[in-house]
Amino acid sequence: MSTIAATEFLPLVATAGAAADSVVVSLHDVAPCTQQITSTIISELGAHGVRVCSVLVVPDYHHEGPFAKHREFVTWLRALEADGHEVVIHGYFHERPPQRKETLRDKFVTRFYTQNEGEFYDLNYEEALRRITTARDEFRALGLKPRGFIAPAWLLGKEAEQAVRDAELEYTTRLRTVCDLRSESIFPARTLVYSVHNNWRRALSRSWNAMLFRLLNTKPLLRISIHPRDYSEPTIWKQVLGFIAATKNARTATTYQDWIAEQRLKRGM
Repeated sequence: MSTIAATEFLPLVATAGAAADSVVVSLHDVAPCTQQITSTIISELGAHGVRVCSVLVVPDYHHEGPFAKHREFVTWLRALEADGHEVVIHGYFHERPPQRKETLRDKFVTRFYTQNEGEFYDLNYEEALRRITTARDEFRALGLKPRGFIAPAWLLGKEAEQAVRDAELEYTTRLRTVCDLRSESIFPARTLVYSVHNNWRRALSRSWNAMLFRLLNTKPLLRISIHPRDYSEPTIWKQVLGFIAATKNARTATTYQDWIAEQRLKRGM
């Protein structure tokens, strides 16, 4: 790591006296077009005891325009950081156009599973590094301090993962794991996430997450991932708040960066 980078990536400061078990609530697809609903979600989560979240910001969501040009949005993000929330780089465009000569697996993962939003699924190293470093520099120029990169739909190819490392970001997550890129430690921790595009997906998501919650609630880290559309589905949102209420007295709400800091302290790093 270069001298400049070393001064910008000082060890994270862990929260003293945190409970042994934690919950990270991450808010995905945050952009100017979703600011209002995300702000509402944050307010409601706060009222239910979740003081901080990891806020996953897309620099140019679906090519609608760079978030940096929206002063109100940038001011809002700065205020969130000042309040203890974490701003995370979440892809760049959050979009992957269909490719030629895709395998059936590629089509299933990128079209059915994520509906053409798996931007970093098979992006080559050079383009992945360009997008990640561009986003990193844009965030920093605005006074924001992103330490993590999370790919849309958690679809991060090997070359793209190497690009995240070479961009000197601190961590990434996948659907089932959290990865500390500094120590190369991988923590098993599956996230709860919903699919709400139609009735059968919503019903299946509720049943699946209810089962997963019972299995995962004994783990040190519980992850709950929320997308803007989840809030608009009353049965989904009710279940999310139910999970949070069930863990309120047993877990400390934290962010990915602070949770990783706790793990580093425990390991003497």
